[in-house]
Parts: sequence; C-alpha cells; structure tokens
Amino acid sequence: MKEHIIALLTEALPMVNIESDFLFSELDSLGVTTILMLLSEEYGIELDARDATPRNLKTIDAIVEMVKSKLANK
Repeated sequence: MKEHIIALLTEALPMVNIESDFLFSELDSLGVTTILMLLSEEYGIELDARDATPRNLKTIDAIVEMVKSKLANK
C-alpha cells in the first residue's frame, strides 16, 4: 500500500518530496486537498478537513496509517 500511495502522490504532486520526514511542512492547501481527494477516490474512504492535520500528513507512513485506519472503520 505504501508504494502505491507514494506513486499516486508523486504523480499528482511532482514538486513535493513525498518521502520527506516533514511532508506536512512542504504542502500548501492545494497539496493537502489533492492528497485527501486522491486517497478518498482510490480507496473509497471518506476524508475531509478534519483529517488534514499535521499528525496525519507528517510523513508518508502517517498517511498510510490514516488510510488503514479509515479502511478498518469503513
């Protein structure tokens, strides 16, 4: 799953270092929205502004955990 998410986000956000240890600091509001929309569509989960926290978007591992959590609660 991690590799798939990296591929999705790298394609959608080519100017962002997706594997950064401080990914959230590299994102603007459009980047955050893009990530939430892509993952919602790809995994059939509901993500909204409440999920756009520095904790959830700090690293690619945090994003993967957020997706796994949403899938488990689906």
